[in-house]
Amino acid sequence: MNVLKDIWDVYVIELRRVLCDKGVMLIFFIATLIYPLIFGAIYKNELVRNLPVAVVDESRSDASRRFIHKLDATPELRVDYHCCNMEEARHLMEQRNINGIFLFPRDYDQRLSRHETARVCLFCDMSSFLYYRGVLSAASNVLLDELQQIELQRYSLVGITGESADELIKPIPYDDVKLYSPTGGFTSFLVPALLVLIIHQTLFLGIGILFGTAREDRETLRVIPPRLRRDGRPRVVIGRALAYLLLYVPVVAIDLVLIPRLFDLPHIGRLTDLCLFLLPFMLATIFFCMTVCSFVRERDTGIVTCIFFSVILLFLSGAIWPACNMPPFWRTLSYLFPSTHGIQGFIRINTMGSTLAGVKFEYLMLWLQTALYFVTSCFCLRFAKQFRLK
Repeated sequence: MNVLKDIWDVYVIELRRVLCDKGVMLIFFIATLIYPLIFGAIYKNELVRNLPVAVVDESRSDASRRFIHKLDATPELRVDYHCCNMEEARHLMEQRNINGIFLFPRDYDQRLSRHETARVCLFCDMSSFLYYRGVLSAASNVLLDELQQIELQRYSLVGITGESADELIKPIPYDDVKLYSPTGGFTSFLVPALLVLIIHQTLFLGIGILFGTAREDRETLRVIPPRLRRDGRPRVVIGRALAYLLLYVPVVAIDLVLIPRLFDLPHIGRLTDLCLFLLPFMLATIFFCMTVCSFVRERDTGIVTCIFFSVILLFLSGAIWPACNMPPFWRTLSYLFPSTHGIQGFIRINTMGSTLAGVKFEYLMLWLQTALYFVTSCFCLRFAKQFRLK
């Protein structure tokens, strides 16, 4: 009973510290809710539409005009300029007025009529992969449709029409299904990873401010009951972690459960599996933050450290760049951060519909990190200045 009472006393003290610190309250309850809403609103359209492009039609034939008309009819592109030559189109590209150029050579129609290979030259704006993806996707769809029409015309010349011609053109029928992201949009790809990273980083920022304040303000050095300063370090760590965990339960529920439904992000996983997975993620994150923040000497140090690591952790998570393509050193380093396994597991459960057994590696790694960082939290607490015995 004394152990439970000690944990409860530390929990109450730490809860009071959080609620009395306006900066921490702003981070824990405002920033964690505003950031997902901002990201979801910015990327709500999912896909880049109506990209302006220019065409240089040197062929001036029915075939080239039909191709251009189909390009303009795609949702990704909008033919805004019909240029006389490439110099004019290049000038528009340099002025950032267009995102792509389509060049139809003079012999385009002649080669098609002779059933020879005809070329359409495409120049894409590579300043953003979304521009490149939109232009290339629209061009590929129009090209496939044109090839189908040409083949139908060829078969009609030899008397093959209707379903027989369709079977010759498409001997293997197929359906184009985009798994886990029906729209293939940018929001479904990026925002789920950002949601988990926001939880991780705001916890780090809030705990860092609390620990930094404890070192700056000597009045806060006596917030731990004297009876726990010698042999009660595990109870201090558990009581503090319990305070952070319970405070973040509604925040996690809003960010990782409500936000995906609010912005129609993929959310096909079972809620029970997601909750069971998030428990070790939250514990590992809290103990990790308590370990690292034990070395924070000033209130503002946690803010600088959080900003510095945010982008790094996003890339190390494997959500932006595949982990299998990372050098071994960086892939090994990524295993030290709870955000890596948290992001991968959350995406697989929430977006891909995996079960807890499907994220067994990430789940076990989070529990291993929970145990490891709990021990390091207790060890670092022993040498923290505010709890050093006199």
